[in-house]
Amino acid sequence: MCPLLLFLSLFLSWTKQTLATDPSMPFMEYLDQDHLVCLKWGYDNLQGHITFQLVVNSTGWVSFGLSPNGGMKGSDIVIGGLGPDGIYFTDRHATGNSMPIVDEQQNYTLLSGNENEGQTTITFQRSIQTCDDKDFHITAQPIKLIYAYGTTDEISYHGARRGTKEVNLLNYMPKTNSANAKYLLAKVDNITVPPVSTYYHCKIMKFPKLNTKHHIYQIEPVIENYDVVHHMLLYHCPPFVTEPYDKQCYMGDVGDACFGVAASWGVGGGVYELPENVGIPVGGEVNDVFYRLEIHYNNPHNKTDITDSSGLRLHYTAQLRQHDMGILTTGLISLSKLKLDIPPKAPQFHIYGICNTTHFSELVNPVPNLQVFAVLLHTHLAGRKVRVGHFRNGKQEGFLGLDENYNFEMQQTVNLGNIRTIQQGDEITVECTYNTSNRNEITKFGLGTTDEMCLAFIFYYPAIKIKSCISHPNTTYLSNNRNDKTPGDTSDPDEIAEYETVLKTLPQVQVISSDMKFSIHPDGVIRKMIETPTVACQNLSYSVSGPNGNASSKLCTSWIVNTAGIIVLLIWIAIM
Repeated sequence: MCPLLLFLSLFLSWTKQTLATDPSMPFMEYLDQDHLVCLKWGYDNLQGHITFQLVVNSTGWVSFGLSPNGGMKGSDIVIGGLGPDGIYFTDRHATGNSMPIVDEQQNYTLLSGNENEGQTTITFQRSIQTCDDKDFHITAQPIKLIYAYGTTDEISYHGARRGTKEVNLLNYMPKTNSANAKYLLAKVDNITVPPVSTYYHCKIMKFPKLNTKHHIYQIEPVIENYDVVHHMLLYHCPPFVTEPYDKQCYMGDVGDACFGVAASWGVGGGVYELPENVGIPVGGEVNDVFYRLEIHYNNPHNKTDITDSSGLRLHYTAQLRQHDMGILTTGLISLSKLKLDIPPKAPQFHIYGICNTTHFSELVNPVPNLQVFAVLLHTHLAGRKVRVGHFRNGKQEGFLGLDENYNFEMQQTVNLGNIRTIQQGDEITVECTYNTSNRNEITKFGLGTTDEMCLAFIFYYPAIKIKSCISHPNTTYLSNNRNDKTPGDTSDPDEIAEYETVLKTLPQVQVISSDMKFSIHPDGVIRKMIETPTVACQNLSYSVSGPNGNASSKLCTSWIVNTAGIIVLLIWIAIM
């Protein structure tokens, strides 16, 4: 075989193995410039375990470590490989530039190991938090990862076969070079921001024609007034929206029906990009689609003389990804005929929205499994916690989203530690916790910053036509024996607790919608959610196990999408 063909054969073999799929480890980084050392990882939740797979283009010993400064001293290191006597694997720590010392407490467990076509692959796992002071404490901050490997199974000095790379394991954001990239621009031009605390401005537009389908892969904010621009959302519109306009949102215009979220940005965020296997479709058959850019201006000091030209720069490529992505809106919808208020002086008040995917087949058939890779949680100023439970056959599978310390000024879409599958018939429950201790009046659900919302936006693939699956408790069943007061108009702790309990037991009116159709189901039930997993270090000692076959692997880079809140979607349903 000629050298070129040999190179291509080895490269394709390496690429084929790297591109294999494993939804439990959706994140990948090459740790070296020559793409000879590949790390893949995933985790079940921030309080659980993290799983690593190290693939090195060598048949000697391989090592991987977590370092405080990029060097060996103080590093948490594992070394493994497949030698003449079988697999070997040890948890170690480094005290300097010398042979790492084997830990007395082995907190990493080997899951598998193999050699194949000149590569060594080891898959291993540890608790995200351990009680061993020789182990590195993994947090949602960037960590310096180190690696080294040899050409034989005799563990000795690595020479130049080493390196370091900084990666955020629990809050991963890939970095793509977008120099000279093509982009579409969705922005407003010199609009006047009125001196009011909350103002939504909408621009209906079409993009320049692209003759074939393309994929948007990166969203870049263009912000002129950071002090008042709170979030920006780009919606794609249904076919009956056929004319552009540029004015205040939610004034009864046809563009209010544009509610399929295509792209977004929120306060505290920057440039974000999608996973390598998904993209937002644009062009081709959807050339005639109109889009609505919505900008929420938060101006609590009622500043005057503000003009703004903010928007989104949408980087796109003709190299199509494997899947079109979709965003499913879940949580609570505000229906005008079903009033719901949050009482004042409540230190902790819970509201729920549900989605039963059994009904999806009424609008889409067949319904594929939805592969969930990220979630955006949203409330307003009174929100303190948001949890998104995933149920199958009445039992909770886990959480699709979890934020016990919600911050209105730092809203972002968070990648899941592994891909979660929603099957038809699964249920989603969104729980929002509010604190109104500093409020003397009831808090309503609505668009205003001082109003409230309870929403979770689920990022998934492959995209289906369903845009939202949201609900509202049927408050027509509430009795009111306090004259002119509403059930939520109370500051008595016992009455607040009773009101919360009653709301939770009321039937949920579910609204499931696509661009052109919707279905209503009045008999939804709120499932009991499990307690949030607590953070606790774990004293675990693992014995080294033998290989359990080839571990599948995946090249699927991760994502961080930053955005703010999404307004009530289906305004036209509210007047039914």
